[in-house]
Formats: sequence, structure tokens, C-alpha cells
Amino acid sequence: MELFGVTALLLIICAVFILATIVRTRRQETARLPPGPTPLPILGNILQFSGKEFAEKYGSVYTVYMGMERIVVLCGYDTVKSALIEHGDVFGARGHLVYQDILQENVRPSVRQLNNGERWKQLRRFSLTTLRNFGMGKRSIEERIQEEAHFLTEEFRKTNGQPVDPTYYFSKAVSNVISSVVFGNRFEYEDKEYLRLLNLLNQLFRDFSSVWAQVGNANDHLLLPGPYKAFSKAIDEILKFIAEKVKLHQESLDPNSPRDFIDCFLVKMEQEKSNPDTEFHMTAIMNTTFDMFFAGTETVSTTLRYGLMILLKHPDVEERIHQEIDQVIGRNRAPCIEDRSRMPYTDAAIHEIQRFIDLAPLGVPHKVTQDIEFKDYVIPKDTTIYTLLSSVLQDPTLCKYPHEFNPGHFLDSEGKFCKNDAYMPFSSGKRICVGEGLARMELFLFLTTILQNFTLRSPVDTGKLDLTPEISGFGNFPRPYQLSFVPR
Repeated sequence: MELFGVTALLLIICAVFILATIVRTRRQETARLPPGPTPLPILGNILQFSGKEFAEKYGSVYTVYMGMERIVVLCGYDTVKSALIEHGDVFGARGHLVYQDILQENVRPSVRQLNNGERWKQLRRFSLTTLRNFGMGKRSIEERIQEEAHFLTEEFRKTNGQPVDPTYYFSKAVSNVISSVVFGNRFEYEDKEYLRLLNLLNQLFRDFSSVWAQVGNANDHLLLPGPYKAFSKAIDEILKFIAEKVKLHQESLDPNSPRDFIDCFLVKMEQEKSNPDTEFHMTAIMNTTFDMFFAGTETVSTTLRYGLMILLKHPDVEERIHQEIDQVIGRNRAPCIEDRSRMPYTDAAIHEIQRFIDLAPLGVPHKVTQDIEFKDYVIPKDTTIYTLLSSVLQDPTLCKYPHEFNPGHFLDSEGKFCKNDAYMPFSSGKRICVGEGLARMELFLFLTTILQNFTLRSPVDTGKLDLTPEISGFGNFPRPYQLSFVPR
């Protein structure tokens, strides 16, 4: 018994000594790190993370720990701009994303770092060029969106003014736009396989906003087996769908007449098949297609869903958009992207919807490529960086009413549209969203087409509509609601 007590005492002394050594070493290592809250053993600051409160206490640059992983958080327009624009080469690497690990494991485990280095540069350059060649910002993509907006309004017309949940209406329409670009065709709204795929995408986007997904982004070993298995199963199902599409494209490919993004990628693969260091292979086409399909569906559809909820709460804004549509477009033709420059209030309202909903509050993680002295601190190489986009979108130096919905944030004294540096929903710098141009076009054309044809009505008192997000993590998600589309 005495021996047991002595052994226990020795173990306690050793544990205390080890912890003291870790703390002392960490203090030495972090002497010039940005300040931050004291982390708990193993868990770090997971249970206490609050971007706004920490910024108020520690300033625009602070350090937190997700588990044992050190993360530096950047807040406010000036700080984020300095990092992503002025020091873009250092802050330009992509931080760890758990879904990318799962994605790569499910395709080919030997290939890593699709998000950084030369591989990322080549794939990003190819994606941008291909999207432009297929008309991003030009007529062909615009026609695809106009066509889908027409199908969407016809679906809303079938509801006969009865209340509906708009979630999957928007998912189907928006996903069909990116499908037409990537796969070369749209899907019927009642296609069961398509609906199953959209359900997987929607659930993935929501799941990645869970607390444990955020923890897993920083520490693989802290991601619980249950969520990891669910993520992996959903991703695997989506990849199977993509693999079938790629196979069909391989069987019917005409190198002289590529029909869509996958065709263009396959042509590039053939051109570089003798290059052992090529970045264009089956793994890359699977990953790139997944990213485009995933990001191109949920971000825009969620923004539209959130946007209509905001308009229900602000009927005066909806009415002013109706008036501008009637004056500029009328009722007898489809809206086109050229109308945007003549519709300052509508353009301002769409920008304000994106600013207000703060779709990706934490942004996507970055990583510094070398030690850097930044804002009087030293950030070590490979440190994960979170650019708190919320703090930019709600920067009080740039927005008079940062926590209120007000299209006036993007209008000058004469009612003309004016840019606002607080508008950074797509991030900025080298890592700005590849699909920004496509997304902005979709938001304008879908919203104006809907409001050209319908007046929005809520089946409940709009005072009961809560605009605070139901889930807030990787993304902000609106609470479930219903609305009626009343023909004008």
C-alpha cells in the first residue's frame, strides 16, 4: 500500500514537472506571439472562443489554440488587408481543411497539398482561364443563368401563392448553373439522384459548421470518429457521382470541341500525359470538380435563401427594388447583367445582403509560408491564420450601422452605387474565391428575375422572423422559414 502511494506521488511529481516544462517552453516560444487567452490543457481555447470578445480584449491580432494547434486570428479591415494584400505572398498558403484530407484520401492517398504550392497555382490558373473561356462574365454563362432563373420562377408559379420552404428550390437552380458549366448539362428538378446529391451537399455544408468540424480543421486527432465517418461517407457518395460523369466524358470526348470544364480538363490531361510531374491527373480533376460543385451550390443558394428572408423583414427595400426593376427592365424581358450598372439600389441591396449575413464568418484558413514580423509581433512559419471576415464586414470605421441591414452602406448621397471596403465576402488577395464573378452574376440575375415576377409574403408575422443564424461556424445558416410567391 505504501509502495503504491510512493509510486503515485512520483507520477504526480513527474506530471507536474512535464507540464511546467511545457508551459515554460511555450512561454519562451511565444514571447513575441500576439497575445491571447490562456489555453486549457489538450482542449486549448475551444470552449471559450469568441472572435468579437477576444478582439476587444487583445486587439486586432491575437493567438488562440484549437486543441494543441496554434492559430493567429486577424480582425478588422486594415489588419486583414495588410495580411492578404500587402503581405499576400507570406499569408497566401491555404491552412488545413479536414474535408480536403478526406477528399484526397477517398481519391488517392499518395497525393497531398492540392491547396498549396505549384500544384495549386496551376490548377487555379487553369480553372480561372477555363471559366472565362466558357463565358464567366460573358454571354454564354449569362444565358445559362437566365434559363435557370426562368425554370425557377416557373416552379414558384406552380406553388399558387402557397407558403413554401425555399431551401431546395434555390439549391436545385443554383446547382444547375454550375452543373451546366462543369458537367455540360442541367438536371430536372425532380431527378431523384440529383435531389439525393443536393441533400448530401447541403448536409456537408451544415456539418462543416459544427464545433467538431472546426476542431478537426485544426487537429485531425480531435475529430470524433462519428462526424469523420459521416463526412467521409457523404464525400465518397459525391465523388462516385463525379467519377461516373468523368467516365462518360472520357467515352464521348472530342478534343477539338470541349463541351464543358471536365472536357477541358481531360484535354489538358492528354496534352500532359508524358510529363511525369504534371498537375493534371485523375486525382486533380476529381478534387477540382468537387470543390467547384460544392462551393458553387451551397454558397449562392444559402445567400439567396437568407436574402429573401431579409426582404420579408424589410418590405420597404423589396418595394424599392420592385420600382427599379419596373423602371429599368420592365415586365416583358428577362433581366440581363448589363442592367446592374443602371440599378444602383438593387446592386446596393445585394451587396448589403452579403455583408449582413456574413456567410463565412471565419473565412477559410490560411497559413504563413515563413516567419513574419507583423503588427509588432512575430508569427512563426506554418502557423494557421484565420482572417475574421465578420470583423471586416462589420468594421464600424467602414459601416455606419454595422449590425443593421442598410443598403445605404453602398450608396452615396446622390443614391449612386459606391464601393465599400467592408465588402469582403469572397475574401481577398491571392486566395479570393475563384467563383466570385459567377456568384455575383447569379445573385443579381436570380434575385431580379424573382422580384420581377413576384411579391414576397410571409405566412407569419414578420416580427417573428429571426435573422440571427441557426448555425454559425464555417458558414452562417438562416433559420428555417416559409414564404409565398405572389404573382405581380
